[in-house]
Amino acid sequence: MAKQEELVFLPLGGVGEIGMNLALYGYGTPGKRQWIMVDCGVTFAGPDLPGVDLVLPDIRFLAEERKNLKGIIITHAHEDHYGALNDLWPGLNVPVYASAFTAGLLEAKRNYEGSRAEIPVTPFKAGDRIKVGPFDIEAIGVNHSIPEPMSLVIRTPLGNVVHTGDWKIDLEPTLGPLTDEKRFREVGDEGVLALLCDSTNSMREGVSPSEREVSEGLREVIEKAEGRVAITTFSSNVGRIRSIAEAAEAAGREVLLLGSSLKRVVAVASELGMMDGLKPFIAEDEYGYIPRDKVVVILTGSQGEPRAALAKLARDEMRNVALTAGDTVVFSSRAIPGNEKAILDIKNGLIEQGVKVVTDSDALVHVSGHPRRSELVQMYEWVRPQILVPVHGEAAHLTAQKELGLSAGIAEVPRVRNGDMLRLAPGPAEVIDQAHCGRIYRDGKLIGDFDEMGIGERRKLSYVGHVAVNVVLDERYDFRDDPIVVLNGLPTYDDEGEDMADTVYDCVLGAIESIPRARRKDLDMLREAVRRAVRATVNNAWGKKPLVTVFVTKV
Repeated sequence: MAKQEELVFLPLGGVGEIGMNLALYGYGTPGKRQWIMVDCGVTFAGPDLPGVDLVLPDIRFLAEERKNLKGIIITHAHEDHYGALNDLWPGLNVPVYASAFTAGLLEAKRNYEGSRAEIPVTPFKAGDRIKVGPFDIEAIGVNHSIPEPMSLVIRTPLGNVVHTGDWKIDLEPTLGPLTDEKRFREVGDEGVLALLCDSTNSMREGVSPSEREVSEGLREVIEKAEGRVAITTFSSNVGRIRSIAEAAEAAGREVLLLGSSLKRVVAVASELGMMDGLKPFIAEDEYGYIPRDKVVVILTGSQGEPRAALAKLARDEMRNVALTAGDTVVFSSRAIPGNEKAILDIKNGLIEQGVKVVTDSDALVHVSGHPRRSELVQMYEWVRPQILVPVHGEAAHLTAQKELGLSAGIAEVPRVRNGDMLRLAPGPAEVIDQAHCGRIYRDGKLIGDFDEMGIGERRKLSYVGHVAVNVVLDERYDFRDDPIVVLNGLPTYDDEGEDMADTVYDCVLGAIESIPRARRKDLDMLREAVRRAVRATVNNAWGKKPLVTVFVTKV
């Protein structure tokens, strides 16, 4: 019996989590499917991953499917949708389709990071239609907190799929486009098999406020401020940056940009004409000569990043720029889950300096770029899908959208998580297979999995420290020299005031001397005996077992 051609959806990231979005669509018979990838994003490491710079999706599934991957389409230039491309593309080497703004940021990012691969990008924007393998793909303009975002209509012989990407309905954005209701309705009239839809704000009722309202809120804060105003926001939110600059100009203030990522984004946006009509930004060395009530600083650091401009200001570490009591700092952003503590530390540091801190709980200074429940229902009404697949969210967000979709009358809302291969057609939507998915880590210049990068050991080190022991034995297997003991990350003294290094030193002597000389020829056995003795001794004194490295040498 001949195998049927199938249309499948396979997320390798972003479904069951917020961030690291990577979706695959496959068409064909099992074992002979052709694939496209939509987005290739990262997520950020928390304190449980010490030293890790970025977390990337594990794409080993594509190692066997590499010849069948026909292209990559990037919906927009947020890190959680395109941030892994520079690192993962060299192993794929397939055509990439993206907007001019995304392509510009990708190139600027590559130059800044010194990435090895120059990625050729084919321009693709709202209104365009391309053929990639068996897929006919159309871009539809939507509104989001970044220039040139798009949803995708993916047409196949088995039906049309709408992949929303990140979107919202904002009738008064400071920087376009509007979400194209007319085109979505036309696609709905054509017939939509499945809607793969952003779930980020599916637990929030109503409609998101407009970016224009945020602009008014920021303008009021700037006008009321008596001293300097520093506003931190996401670097990629060009519309917000433009709003702040316009409000500052209306209040008679000059604008300074601080932060390398912010400057890169503004440079790309300026090249594309998105900053036309604004006064030139001032240079950093001009800051000190401008009256306090005549300047606004737009800067990086909204997520508490320790090396970002805001953190440096909070620590008073910048050469030409400083804040003083009576100045105002505005967080025109939301806290990404996991960053709350770092952000709070910076806020407290600023407050200690007498700086006023304003957040979205004090004034309308930020709005999300994702749809709330009423906006989701509008999308359902426009495209009228047979199947709804909630994506881009944690379990609570996905479940909330599933319940909303069922209540709105959508017939099928399957449960899908990363690694689930969902058959969309033919037949009812169901998970038919599992693919490997997971995380790999960029740490400095290297990329690898959890064990390859030594993250587990590093995590243990951060909790229990490390003891190194060097023992040199003579030809009779007696100590030739005193053992060397080095403690890193352990307490200096135990609860009785005894020096911990002395305690470990005595333990090493005792462990070796307790073993008859005739048995000391087994150096591996000696190393293990010393290691176990040191761990037990430290545990008895401290209540924790350190990592222990033992060297035993006979000369």
